Amino acid sequence: MNVLSTYSINAWDKPLKEEEQQSALISLEAGKVLLCPQLCFQLLPKEQVLFIPCNLDTKNISFDASTNSIKGIQGNQKHGMQLKPILARFSQQARIFMNSLFPLYASMLIVGRTSYRPVQIKNRKSSAYKDDSRLHIDAFHANPNQGKRILRLFCNINPYGQDRVWRLGEAFPDVANRFLPKISKPIPGIAKFLHWVGLTKGIRSHYDHIMLEIHNRMKLDMNYQKQVKYTEVCFPSGASWIVSTDSVSHAAMSGQYVLEQTFLLPVTAMQNPVAAPLRILENLLGSSLV
Repeated sequence: MNVLSTYSINAWDKPLKEEEQQSALISLEAGKVLLCPQLCFQLLPKEQVLFIPCNLDTKNISFDASTNSIKGIQGNQKHGMQLKPILARFSQQARIFMNSLFPLYASMLIVGRTSYRPVQIKNRKSSAYKDDSRLHIDAFHANPNQGKRILRLFCNINPYGQDRVWRLGEAFPDVANRFLPKISKPIPGIAKFLHWVGLTKGIRSHYDHIMLEIHNRMKLDMNYQKQVKYTEVCFPSGASWIVSTDSVSHAAMSGQYVLEQTFLLPVTAMQNPVAAPLRILENLLGSSLV
């Protein structure tokens, strides 16, 4: 199964050729992972603080560019102050790069949270719902996205040359056909209630309900995890990759020290909107979901 499209891009702000942009757009919307083996995020010697284990129980340290705030640091606040400008710089470079690589999206791309993942994921103990070593598609529990695409740019900054190892599973239409029949409609009024009590930052649409149910059911179904076919890929240290994590079934198996920038994209901004999970689910159900 051809799951990767590889590009010889080595700079975050380098002008890109039109054919390169179009190839990347087609591949991304077709559910492939875009790999840039030479696109590395450069750290200054004084920024090696990034590799000091600040809290090995914290899966993600997140930065919000809109509020210039950082979360996930416990105890050593000085460490957080040192990390924040690094994550801010990565977020800025990621935005510049995505706008350059996908000019069709540029005016509609919404910048989400930046995260730093300092923990070795292999053998990490967590609940089934939070176990990212199980194949899943991404859906936000507390932040409903109302059908928007979830695009993520990752960069492996491991200083010891360790790969980030992923598994890539079946295509989203196959995932949807497998799990959708098991999902019931949400309880009437539950979306507004969850927002009212502060458990969600927005109102969950029917789409958000289905995507979260698929995410959870994938992770909890151990027979599925054992039997479904997958391709294992290695992302080397110094490499970056882009993937639509709401439609690409994936699992992170091993690796440590990764930066990630999340983007949201309205389906209407896509070149091929019928490939979006929203349109696929609506086609299967025969009704609007947002």
